[in-house]
Amino acid sequence: MSTTTVTALTSSADQSLSLPALFSRALESASNAYHLSSIEDETQVLLQSSISDLKSISYRIKTLSLFSENETLEEVATKDLVYLFVSYALGEALGRARAVGVDERMSKLLESQTQFQVFVRLLENYEVLPEEERKLYRRTGASSGGTTLSDAAQRRETKINQYKKEKELRAKALRARRGQADIDSPNDFDLIASLLSKPSTKVKVGRGNHDTQDQGEDDDNEDDEDEDAAREITLVLLRLIWTQALSQLGSMRQEIDLLQSTPREDFGPPMNLNDGRDRDATVDRTWQLDRVSVAGGPDGRGPLMDKEGRPLRPFTILPSGAAAERARFQSEVFRPDHRLPTMTMDEYLEEERKRGKFINGTANGFDSAASQEAPTTSEQLTMDSEQDGTMFAEERGEEKRLKDEKWAQFTDANPKGSGNTMNRG
Repeated sequence: MSTTTVTALTSSADQSLSLPALFSRALESASNAYHLSSIEDETQVLLQSSISDLKSISYRIKTLSLFSENETLEEVATKDLVYLFVSYALGEALGRARAVGVDERMSKLLESQTQFQVFVRLLENYEVLPEEERKLYRRTGASSGGTTLSDAAQRRETKINQYKKEKELRAKALRARRGQADIDSPNDFDLIASLLSKPSTKVKVGRGNHDTQDQGEDDDNEDDEDEDAAREITLVLLRLIWTQALSQLGSMRQEIDLLQSTPREDFGPPMNLNDGRDRDATVDRTWQLDRVSVAGGPDGRGPLMDKEGRPLRPFTILPSGAAAERARFQSEVFRPDHRLPTMTMDEYLEEERKRGKFINGTANGFDSAASQEAPTTSEQLTMDSEQDGTMFAEERGEEKRLKDEKWAQFTDANPKGSGNTMNRG
């Protein structure tokens, strides 16, 4: 960081504030912006104020050397643990900052990603996280951005376990805030702000030497208990924020991949609505197919309506373009999933009759009345066999005898009622 930038960040007003006061102001601005839409100007003012304060705090932390890779977690004072959240808060604020164009958005994302990575690396160096939690998130590749589980069922089970762990940590953090100011739904910035040490309101009353010594010992015991409780709460909240930082890193990697594959011309400065009419006046619209003819209406036969909006000649409004597609899709939504009939039964029978699929009112070229009076095959066979003295009659008689014999054999082999067993087997 250059000297000019540092000088701008650490202004005289910021230098007059203590580190807890400056951090509290930055968290308050970020918390107020959290509940507002990111496109609002008020939100961006709050975010820029928070980013400026957080960068100033980050510089002062480096100057004071609050954290070092050579020390362990037990060597860090409880009141200094809260400043481990500075990188996370700065990454969150940078991620919500407004950006114009894909290049600026990419720059904001990379800067925010760096802050999240610093936060995650700090917690892992100090071994704030239990080994069980680190293994849980390492299985899905959350700490590296990849996915190490190939089985979908295992990934789902691991995600559920991660959600349960995050829910458990958040419940612990919320229980620890019961004695502080009530907020219906505190966000991460509110939870971090609740860890900042506040000035003690105890008033010591002058007593004798013996009473004063006893009172001092009691106060020291209470301070030790308060410090242990504050340290435990801070460590729980650090574990919770660590899980959310990993989730943010995963989302940022996906957005960065998307921005890298997006054409740069798709992003541009926001359009000024006041310049729309001036720009439309300079655009050449002669190439458009649906342009209005200056001489005489859309079809060259004169205008459709007069200046007062009354129609001058008949015309039909037809759907076109996207409207036609929407109408077509809408007509196909609420309908059965099977094909509906396209003709009545009478129309179907008429089509079948034209195709010659069935005979209507005639048999073998004769009328239906004549076919009804004609003898059946058995009757005709009996009549032919009764013509005595002819060879044809003898042949027909023999044919009738064979037919009767076959029928008799069938009736003997199949008595009446033998086929109906009534389910008796």
